[in-house]
Amino acid sequence: MAVEEVPLGEAAGRVLAETITADRDYPPVARSVRDGFAVRAGDLPGSLEIVGEVRAGAHWDGVVGPGLAVEIMTGAAVPRGADAVVMIEHTRREGSRVATDRAPRAGEFINPAGAEARRGQVLLEPGERMDYSRIALAAAAGRTSLGVYVSPRVAILSTGDEVIPIGEIPNDAQVRNSNAWSLAAQVSRAGGLPDMLPVAPDDYDPLRALIERGLEADLLLLSGGVSAGKYDLVERVLADLGAEFYFDRVLIQPGQPLVFGRARGTYFFGLPGNPASTMVTYELFARAAQERLGGLRRPELPLSLARLTETFSHRMGLTRFLPARLDAGGVELTPIRWQGSADIPSLASANAFLVADAGRETWIAGDLIEVLAK
Repeated sequence: MAVEEVPLGEAAGRVLAETITADRDYPPVARSVRDGFAVRAGDLPGSLEIVGEVRAGAHWDGVVGPGLAVEIMTGAAVPRGADAVVMIEHTRREGSRVATDRAPRAGEFINPAGAEARRGQVLLEPGERMDYSRIALAAAAGRTSLGVYVSPRVAILSTGDEVIPIGEIPNDAQVRNSNAWSLAAQVSRAGGLPDMLPVAPDDYDPLRALIERGLEADLLLLSGGVSAGKYDLVERVLADLGAEFYFDRVLIQPGQPLVFGRARGTYFFGLPGNPASTMVTYELFARAAQERLGGLRRPELPLSLARLTETFSHRMGLTRFLPARLDAGGVELTPIRWQGSADIPSLASANAFLVADAGRETWIAGDLIEVLAK
């Protein structure tokens, strides 16, 4: 996989292609994690003489001896001799003295030197996506730029005589090419570079030409034309291009007629043409493939559990992914009534997919059920 160097400010969402190590101990000295007083734990409870102050970014050069205390701010280096910090909220200041009824433990509210990481320790490894916390870690290690994997280019090809560009007015037998745009959004969200090709008609020669063009990308996503209809030509064209097919059907709904294979060195997915089928099969199968091509070490499927707000039933035999609404706390799930896998308004109102297990028919309100985050 190709690697490029990018400024740290442009690395968010990219996949790291190098190892990042600690350039020093973190923290390099013991630091206070509270505003308060640096003390010797054995001197308290009681009253101590305040002999200094230390702010974050500074040092106090003295030694905290018996009966002494140093006022300290959050993040400041703990003075020599001190082995605990008493929070300011737990003290009473009496002129140049400070008193507390607390008996702190040795080490309380102190972050020891090297507690977070040691010099030379691996902080980040290749194959990790750079989220905001990892950006912060790279910045803390002094990295102004990072080596990241080049984002994979993903060709998107919608097929079908009924599909027209979104800027045109469809007749009653036509649909606008919404699938290409939803796929482009999903591809971008997963770190890829979408390349939307013109719509391919149900005609062998122009379809073949566009598929050949799509196979020049790192990954090809085709939408439609993979069912068993008279004009579903995608698999025939791919076969004529020497494709190796790994599977052509999955036991889910929506999305049963899903094709996955490789042709001319490029992996491809033939996704079903209905919008829900396209969205679901991308998330379940194509996204992980794209992320692996982009260097991500461990693609993850965002599944969780939630409690149903109402009784739900389905016909067993297939695992179903159906539009649903997850509450703000991620605790309760409500199925959304829809008119099937072409119902884009219902899909847009959902923020999750209810996952109905193929071997279970009914869930009642309050039952836990699996959820796929949208």
